[in-house]
Amino acid sequence: MDRAAREWFDRIYDDAASSGVRVPWDRHAPHRHLVGWAERDRLRGDGRQAVVVGCGTGDDAAFVASLGFTTTAFDLAPAAIAAARARFPAAAVEWAVADLLALPVDWLGRFDLVVENQTAQALPADIRPTAITAISRLVAPGGTLLVLANRAIPGQAVEGPPWPLSRAEIGTFASDGLALVSAEEISSNGHPRWRVVYRRS
Repeated sequence: MDRAAREWFDRIYDDAASSGVRVPWDRHAPHRHLVGWAERDRLRGDGRQAVVVGCGTGDDAAFVASLGFTTTAFDLAPAAIAAARARFPAAAVEWAVADLLALPVDWLGRFDLVVENQTAQALPADIRPTAITAISRLVAPGGTLLVLANRAIPGQAVEGPPWPLSRAEIGTFASDGLALVSAEEISSNGHPRWRVVYRRS
């Protein structure tokens, strides 16, 4: 991702740190639909590898690690990773600054669980397909990809970011051997959401 995008995200996190105002997408809690899915399926890591994409200040990653996954979490913004480390100093998470569009080669096909929480929807349409492919390529053989996103309503124009994902865009995560397991249309506080699970055979 280009330098301007990296600097934009860093400014948001730096301004939040200096002003005490919360980053707009920072809930200070793991995403409710991640927690609900994990509880419903009685998800346990048992030392398996997990990665949280665009982890922000770390709530989802700390939650995934608490389930027993050996967890990696990355974000484009160094300020976000610094905040995550400060907030969760005891969490068993490997925090990393990394660009989704230029991931380390040894991460590809490595992770038994990949959590994508509203990262793709924050990206412009011209780079979103590349980002979605990159996310899909993180999943190990037999691994699972969980996608959480705002759900687009047909015919409803949105001036993003974020840009809600259509059913067709959600379907593009099924690449490189990933197969759809479930696609839930959820309403959260009156807003339409996706909770979609893919698995690599």
